[in-house]
Amino acid sequence: MKKVTPKTDRFTWDADSVVWDKTPEPAPGSQFAGSECSFRVAVAGATGAVGREILKTLAERNFPISEVAALASGRSAGSQVSFGDDRVLTVKNLDKFDFTGWDLALFSPGAAVSAIHAPRAGAAGCVVIDNTSQFRMDPEVPLVVPEVNPQAIAQFTRRNIIANPNCSTIQMVVALKPLHDKFRIKRVVVATYQSVSGAGKEGMDELLANTKVHYVHDKNPPQVFQKDIAFNVIPQIDVFMEDGATKEEWKMVVETQKILDPGIAVIATCVRVPVFIGHAEAVHVEFERPVSVGEARAALRHAPGVIVYDQREDGGYITPAECQGEDAVYVSRIRRDATVPHGLAFWCVSDNLRKGAALNAVQIAEYLVAHDMLRKKTEKAA
Repeated sequence: MKKVTPKTDRFTWDADSVVWDKTPEPAPGSQFAGSECSFRVAVAGATGAVGREILKTLAERNFPISEVAALASGRSAGSQVSFGDDRVLTVKNLDKFDFTGWDLALFSPGAAVSAIHAPRAGAAGCVVIDNTSQFRMDPEVPLVVPEVNPQAIAQFTRRNIIANPNCSTIQMVVALKPLHDKFRIKRVVVATYQSVSGAGKEGMDELLANTKVHYVHDKNPPQVFQKDIAFNVIPQIDVFMEDGATKEEWKMVVETQKILDPGIAVIATCVRVPVFIGHAEAVHVEFERPVSVGEARAALRHAPGVIVYDQREDGGYITPAECQGEDAVYVSRIRRDATVPHGLAFWCVSDNLRKGAALNAVQIAEYLVAHDMLRKKTEKAA
C-alpha cells in the first residue's frame, strides 16, 4: 500500500465555527505563543489507557500548563506515569485530592468514579472535561466534538462539566458533519468494528492472552468480553437494553442526535473485533437532497479533522492498523447507495484512544484557552 501522509489536525478557531487551516503545521504549542496564561491541570484516571494518552497529548501539543497532577485510585497512588519525553509524575489519590485552585481536570476514571468526583471538582471551580458516559445525556452538560459543535462548549458554566462523547460516535459525526451541512441527513445505518482498547487495558490484555493460548491449544475463559475475542468477532458491546439494542448502540443514536441534529434517525450494530487499537465503521447515509460521490468527496476533503484516502484499487483505503497514533478521521470507500433515492456509503477509521478520547478532550481544552474561557472563569472566581 502507498504511504499515507496525514494532514495537520490543527484548527483555526473563530467564535462560531472550526475552519481547516491550510497553512503548514505550526510548531507544537505555537497557538499559545505569546499567551501570558498557564493553567493548573489534573488528569483523573491517569494510569488507564486513555489517561496516559491524555497526558501524552497534552505534552505533545504543548498545552500551557503551570502544574500538572496525575490522579487515580488509592491502589495506584504512589505509582508513576510519564508526562512528555522527560517528566515522570507520581500518581495522587483522587479520593483525597482537593480541586480548589485548579483550573482544568480531564477525567477518564470510569463513569461511577466520575459521578462522584467530577461534580466535586466543578463545585471547587475547576472545569471538568469528562471522557466517561456519566454526563453525556445530562441536559445541563454540553456534549462536544470541536469540529462539529464547538458553540456548545459555552454551556459548561451550568455545572463546570463538559462531556466527551463515545469513541465510536466521535469519528462518525466528524465525517457526517460536512455532509449534513450540505445535503441534510435523514437516516444513518452504521456497523462498527471496535478494537479491544475500547474496553481499556484489561481488554487488550485479554486479547493478547487468548491469542497466546490458541497456539498451545489451551483455553483462557473470557473475563472482559462475553466470548473469546481471539480470532473472533462479538456482536455485543455493553449490556443489552429492552428493545434488543446494546447500550453502545443506544449511545451512538442519542449522542449523534444531541451533537449533530435531533432529527437524524440512526441505527447501529456495534461489534468488538480482535484489533488492539483503532475503530472502523461502515456507514450508510440517506440524505434529503441529491448528492453525488464527487460532491461528497469534495465536502469531506475540506472538512476539519478528516482525511479522504479513497482510491478504487487494491489497498486504496485506510485500516485500523494504519490509523494508530494518528489524529485524523480517515474516510475511504465512498460510493453511491442505490437502495435509497439520495444515498451514500463510506468507510471510516480512527484511533479510538486519540481522536476517540484523549485528543478530543484536549481540543476542547484548547478551545477554552483560545476563547479565554478558563482565564475569565478564574478572574470571575477571584
